[in-house]
Amino acid sequence: MNTSLNAARREQDLEAAQREVADVLVIGGGVTGAGVALDAASRGLRTVLLEAHDLAFGTSRWSSKLVHGGLRYLAKGDVRLAHESAVERGVLMTRTAPHLTRTLPMLFPLHATAGHFVMSGFRAGNALRIAARTPSDVLPGPRRVSRHEALALVPGLDPHELTGGLLSYDGQLIDDARLVVALARTAAGHGARIITRAKVVTLQGDGAEVQDTLTGTTFTVRAKAVINATGVWAGTLAPVHLRPSRGSHLVLDARSAGLTGTALTIPVPGERNRYAFLLPQANGRAYLGLTDEPVDEIPDVPVVPESDVDFLLTTASQVLQRDLTRADVIGSYAGLRPLLQADGRTADLSRNHAVLRAPNGVITIVGGKLTTYRRMAADAVDATNLTQIPCRTKDIRLVDDRPAPTTPIAPGVTEADVVHAIRHEGALDADDVLDRRTRIGLVPQDRAKAAPEIAKLLANA
Repeated sequence: MNTSLNAARREQDLEAAQREVADVLVIGGGVTGAGVALDAASRGLRTVLLEAHDLAFGTSRWSSKLVHGGLRYLAKGDVRLAHESAVERGVLMTRTAPHLTRTLPMLFPLHATAGHFVMSGFRAGNALRIAARTPSDVLPGPRRVSRHEALALVPGLDPHELTGGLLSYDGQLIDDARLVVALARTAAGHGARIITRAKVVTLQGDGAEVQDTLTGTTFTVRAKAVINATGVWAGTLAPVHLRPSRGSHLVLDARSAGLTGTALTIPVPGERNRYAFLLPQANGRAYLGLTDEPVDEIPDVPVVPESDVDFLLTTASQVLQRDLTRADVIGSYAGLRPLLQADGRTADLSRNHAVLRAPNGVITIVGGKLTTYRRMAADAVDATNLTQIPCRTKDIRLVDDRPAPTTPIAPGVTEADVVHAIRHEGALDADDVLDRRTRIGLVPQDRAKAAPEIAKLLANA
């Protein structure tokens, strides 16, 4: 099983995709598209995936890196979606990607008598975990902690009027872009053709006209079924009405925020069932997020506006010993959620997914959450009616072959990681390495320092 993606394999797959008729053509190389490609290929369908830019170029790399258990959906009364999220979290953490996930302790700080309602919610979330059959040694049950233990878990907490905390557990991705790359590589191991820098010009139910953005040439890919998995860009290829919302995050130094290995759950003032999160990362960084604001324009790479920066810093500072300022922000990122059009605030819109079929036969999969990508992919492949073989991905472990560390070039990244990205993970240029195979690019200072060394490694690969 050859799971390596690189420039040479791209050329081979590009030539074969023009010569053959695929069973399934997938448009979009995010978590949903890569998930669809793996699902289809693992059922024995000849599969081609086309991505206009790079794997995980869009929303999939801009998440909070959480594998949610569905507690928020339960609070909104959507028991089905909550259960689905809990099940899929368990699948990721215990079967398909235990090497790409970890258990994340999350502390809800308590002041005065607050917290009874929140603890009830955590207990309900634990019931979801039990129903999903996720072991307690993977996700322990919630518990109340003393003031002393709360401060030990999160030293940066404001001790004034702190009475304790509620400790719960959820799943965390080591990195969302790495999950996407692992999905694409595993799909390639099952025979899928993964082709990046392939921009779809026109799309029909039996194929696509495509431009190779590396050479400027155009070509045709024919297929028995076409699945549009382009997220917030789905409406550019099919008659789909979306209402995107922006989720912004700030990148901080974890030590400056007083964070160790435990995340903080922070209530948003004046809101019910809405929280910000201060999330520790393995490389000494922390992510502070997130917002939920409607947007009208859909840029390739969204920018975090000043209003979101103010909101996040102010929200987090209410529970920390010192106020966070712009001087603490070392990077930022924003992603656009592909929410289905409906009335009300984007924060209140359903995170359910939908499989839609256009008059020309194109199947579009939209909505949903990163955690439930596998279920979304299965539903999309089922909609093709090309096979009676049921979904197999629940039992397919994603590729796992990280290299041994060598000379460091950035926090948590060595030269071996870069070479591996080029030879096996489909990285074609420095941006692929800086922004998606690693997350060096999230901190501009780190990016500027590492870029020359990465350019040398690319030249010698």
